[in-house]
Amino acid sequence: MDTTHWHRPGGVDAFLARAGSFLRSRTARHTLMLTVTEALRTRGPHTYGDGVPEFGVLERDGAVRAAFLRTPPHRLQLTELSAEEADALAAHLLDLGRELPGVQGERATAAAFAQSWARRTGTSATVSERQRLYRLGELTVPQPVPPGRPRVAGPADRAQLARWYVDFCKELGEAHLQDPDGWAQARVAGGQATFWETPDGTPVAMACRSPIVAGQSRVVGVYTPPPLRGRGYAGAATAEVSRAVAADGAQEVLLFTDLANPTSNALYQRIGYRPVADFAVYDFTG
Repeated sequence: MDTTHWHRPGGVDAFLARAGSFLRSRTARHTLMLTVTEALRTRGPHTYGDGVPEFGVLERDGAVRAAFLRTPPHRLQLTELSAEEADALAAHLLDLGRELPGVQGERATAAAFAQSWARRTGTSATVSERQRLYRLGELTVPQPVPPGRPRVAGPADRAQLARWYVDFCKELGEAHLQDPDGWAQARVAGGQATFWETPDGTPVAMACRSPIVAGQSRVVGVYTPPPLRGRGYAGAATAEVSRAVAADGAQEVLLFTDLANPTSNALYQRIGYRPVADFAVYDFTG
């Protein structure tokens, strides 16, 4: 008898009550879901947009097998699924009348869901990004260290952070994942944004961090304005943020890279990051 069921908790607290232990069982691979749910829990349901977040938990014989979440208007996020489970989820969401702009998850899972969704809906599923998740091993500060120093961003830096966040999202080809001002305010309030600044105090790069959740934190929002690239600023800022996160007690320091950018992948490996798993992002059109 098949006892596999998708349950749809009504909110983030109910979702974490049901799936929290499962998410914490593989903190690196579930880093996105852990980070997003923490933001929704602490900053409210509209952190990522005006839509109502939706959650799902797959249970088999009373044990959690997988989970999904979506913060409209953004893509569906999945934990690891078999091809059969991905197809069943696509059918389940279509039965609910859902429309999706895309999906994000571990490579095989995202591909299986995208293929099933495209077949069932007649839409096109296109890979928009191939990502690699890295975990920090032994930190190595890239040499030579550029002139200047790191500085944690403060309240006076909110406008600068918001502008660079907008520029960062544009380079990703994304609409703003969060409200820029709200994103900047949260980074400042949590001490989660670090500038690399020149000796005269001019910020030339930023690197940010997510809160420590279940012992893991992720380096995010690494950005250098195009005219200032190639001088080691981003590497220095990333190394400093990585050091600070580990010093604050994170057991796992993580980051995602775009596999289409060999420069950043090589840089992070020089700093001490080692591959964990490959992820993929699909867009649905038509």
